[in-house]
Amino acid sequence: MNVLTDHFAEFREGFLNTVELTVLSALLALVLGTLIAAFRVSPVPALRVFGTTWVTLLRNTPLVLLFLAVTLGLPALGLKGWDSFWLAVLALGCYTSAFICEAIRSGINTVPMGQAEAARSIGMTFSQTLGQVVLPQALRTAIPPIGSLMIALAKNTAIASGFNVAELGALQKQLNADEGYNIYVIFLWIALCYLIVTFAISGLFRLLESRMAVAR
Repeated sequence: MNVLTDHFAEFREGFLNTVELTVLSALLALVLGTLIAAFRVSPVPALRVFGTTWVTLLRNTPLVLLFLAVTLGLPALGLKGWDSFWLAVLALGCYTSAFICEAIRSGINTVPMGQAEAARSIGMTFSQTLGQVVLPQALRTAIPPIGSLMIALAKNTAIASGFNVAELGALQKQLNADEGYNIYVIFLWIALCYLIVTFAISGLFRLLESRMAVAR
């Protein structure tokens, strides 16, 4: 218990930074994932190629390697001055967007083709059909897998500790190195912090699933 009471401020900061990193990365992943899913079902060949390439590259790239590419590659391209926190948001958001894209695309495939054809027959454009007819139904189906991806994202934030981001993983290293506490006690408290985050995400998506469930 002394680990928590003696370093409550550090635990609070690490916990809040982890939550902030998770939320911002999730928002970026959802926006990018939805956009890339639209590209993958677009009638424009160039957009389909771009979407396929995005998903293929990011799904088959280790997250640590993507962190290295962002933190070392962007400054090398002249994009300097980015805080390590925002670089972590970019890496996590882009990585997760590839999986979000596939979850949404799977949901799109569950929508009967006849609905899209009916929308086009009354003069709706592709973007109108996708945004007003297909996506609202596809997202209902995609909520459970997206929830699982958000939980994975929250756990993946631990990788950011290796890139100078002050979150829970970095706190574990600091306490173990500087204070000499029992490593198992440190892991226990940090694991509980991650459980709080993942349980909150799980509860939120269960609520969304029940609210948006299709009546049968």
